[in-house]
Amino acid sequence: MSEIKIAVMGAAGRMGRELVRTIAATEGCRIAGGTEPASSKFVGHDIGTLAGLGELGIKVSSDPLEVIANCDAILDFTVPAATVEFAGLAANARIVHVIGTTGLEERHEAAIAAAARHATIVKSGNMSLGVNLLVALTRRVAAALDADFDIEVMEMHHRHKVDAPSGTALMLGEAAAIGRKVELKDKRVSTRDGQTGARRRGDIGFATLRGGNVVGEHTVIFAADGERIELSHKATDRGIFARGAVKAAQWGRGKGPGIFSMSDVLGI
Repeated sequence: MSEIKIAVMGAAGRMGRELVRTIAATEGCRIAGGTEPASSKFVGHDIGTLAGLGELGIKVSSDPLEVIANCDAILDFTVPAATVEFAGLAANARIVHVIGTTGLEERHEAAIAAAARHATIVKSGNMSLGVNLLVALTRRVAAALDADFDIEVMEMHHRHKVDAPSGTALMLGEAAAIGRKVELKDKRVSTRDGQTGARRRGDIGFATLRGGNVVGEHTVIFAADGERIELSHKATDRGIFARGAVKAAQWGRGKGPGIFSMSDVLGI
């Protein structure tokens, strides 16, 4: 099969630059372009120079339609409104759309689902192998333990992260809910402040920490009287997410329309 042409949406951001470097380093992949909002000071800059690769002769564009028309896949770790726009364009172009954007609400999810009737969408709150194994383990442990074990999901990220809980934390909470055969929306407790009363049996709690330059740390705690089980993952390099995203783009090529997860990509 010929090399896959991949574009990066939000190419000037920290994750965008990491994605560009990973595409360039991956055999069988070629950087096809990148975008930034029209207001960005990086529009018109060389995408390779921004990523520390030297000039590649590819300029950052403010026109996602033009970029998407000339690639096989897009990698998108941007913001919900932009992701919805890109999903529609990817659907029209019948290409692969890899979504790592977090903070998506129900209306965003609905628009993405509509786009998946024509686009191949791989969507995950976290693209790393280790986290997706943690999700699978969380589901199995939650299924094996009854509600005598309280479930808490704790996460920490860098000071610049704008959404909470993280997309990964919500993935883990959803996995725990599936294991318990309950709906996360019915059991989720995201904040505790003041006189909250005793913890309700069966709740799935979330704790959010922010500070420094932490890439991402997640722990799922199963706590009962006299014992506690903790499942943890710590990310120290954004490269793990970029490698997963590129792998997802390669996997999705030729798959046809639909919404897929990293579990599908990894076969777990």
